[in-house]
Amino acid sequence: MREGRFLTDAFSDYRPGLFALAYRMLGTATDAEDVLQEAHLRFAEHAAEVQYPKRWLEQVVTRLCLDQLGSARARREEYVGSWLPEPLETDGARLYGTPVDPETVSLAFLTLLERLSPLERAVFVLVEIFEYSTEEAAAALERETPAVRQLLHRARGHVQAAKPRFAPSRDAHLAILGAFFSAVQTGDVKKVEAFLTADARAVMDGGGAVKTALKIIRGGDRVARLVIGLSKKIDPSLRYEVREVNGWPALVVLRDASVWNVTHVETDGDRVFGLSVCMNPEKLRAMSHQRALYRLSGP
Repeated sequence: MREGRFLTDAFSDYRPGLFALAYRMLGTATDAEDVLQEAHLRFAEHAAEVQYPKRWLEQVVTRLCLDQLGSARARREEYVGSWLPEPLETDGARLYGTPVDPETVSLAFLTLLERLSPLERAVFVLVEIFEYSTEEAAAALERETPAVRQLLHRARGHVQAAKPRFAPSRDAHLAILGAFFSAVQTGDVKKVEAFLTADARAVMDGGGAVKTALKIIRGGDRVARLVIGLSKKIDPSLRYEVREVNGWPALVVLRDASVWNVTHVETDGDRVFGLSVCMNPEKLRAMSHQRALYRLSGP
């Protein structure tokens, strides 16, 4: 009994960091939780022979995520409309109690990681975010070091080519978020368009459960008309809040205690380059119940 409690306590110490790893790899809290459950079982089975639990668990989680990504890609080919990562509420620079870099947990960045192959994604996350050396990443993934260097080179190229913009500070992000949606409330297309870059885009994820644009909307004028149209359709009984989501302030629409809609803006602090609008009820469920999840999994 004592040994079982010790293993559970030991795993709990590493759990927040493992969740941050799995979530970046998979983009959904549900899949990340499934991976952590399996990792816990494997740790209980092999703990006696594990010399460095943290690194051992990170490697197990990474390999389990690679397995998940294979089936996830097949599911996403059948996904209705655009796919966005599952939004999660953050507390300052902390996710489920562990410090995170807001830029590498943002919805825009997680969406970008979807463009990488599973192995490129694993190498990039381990080296660039979790500070593995290429040799350590190669050992974790059971690959040759030259092959991992090549994967990292390709991943960095993809990320650099489409790297999201970020405001210089949380306050700057918050200021443009408030000003942008204040303009939306006026219903004036030109006022809204003035905040948007000419090539601004809007990605909406309803998952087939909520009627929304199925394709990416491109162009400042079209995006402005879209968000104004959406704001007019929102039930006036719903309420708006600004919450920190994936490291940055976002507009959250709530029905009672449940999250109905999350809109994140990609901005450099002066202009808005893109909007990510998650309306898929399945993806919003975790955020609605996140405080309860934190009580279970937090340190």
